[in-house]
Amino acid sequence: MSYVASQTDRIRIAPNVINVPLRPPAVLARAAASLDLLSGGRFELGLGAGAFRDAIEAMGGNRLTQGQAVTALEEAIAVIRGIWDTDAPGGVHAGGGYHSVAGAQRGPRPAHPVPILVGSHKPRMLELTGRLADGWLASQPYLTSPSLSDATRIIDDAAVAAGRSPGDVRRLLNLRPVPGRDAHDWAEELTTLALQEGISLFILASDDPRTLQAFAEDVAPATRELVAAQLGDLT
Repeated sequence: MSYVASQTDRIRIAPNVINVPLRPPAVLARAAASLDLLSGGRFELGLGAGAFRDAIEAMGGNRLTQGQAVTALEEAIAVIRGIWDTDAPGGVHAGGGYHSVAGAQRGPRPAHPVPILVGSHKPRMLELTGRLADGWLASQPYLTSPSLSDATRIIDDAAVAAGRSPGDVRRLLNLRPVPGRDAHDWAEELTTLALQEGISLFILASDDPRTLQAFAEDVAPATRELVAAQLGDLT
């Protein structure tokens, strides 16, 4: 990500997503703030609770149950935001049984308010997303139970219960490319997701140059035009 930041001027940069069980949150907070400063405020922090437990344990991380991992992520978010909050007095005291700091020095302050995006698909993680996150980073292949619509409702309900607006949680969706798919048909599907489910950012899960070019030149512009047209009809 540092290399990408150094070679670009406009695009935003974000991990999709950071495996929190393998990274101390206070250290991660400082690394994220530093990259945001170096990139001129173009960094966003995507976090995941750590779903691949065998791989985490193989790398030396603690093996947590699903429930423990959700609790640990909530503690990590508190630590990260505490490190960034340089206006608060004294050191950072945050976290709990899995991630905690006791008087850690605050800072550096990011160049802009870095959004915390949470990758989540199960009910308790979705509820955490609605309460605490600035964005929901979902992956289309995993949205089976609950469905995308049901997951959206869980996030919305949790946001309202926490005294927030559902609009405070931006919706991002990882897409799996379908080879040879018609650009207009794909644009129509994305338009429906944008207007009915509130998805505001689509991320193409591909490293194939031709697929990326076709998406950027054909699908994305067509989607923007369709969304604009339908919003115009509504007003």
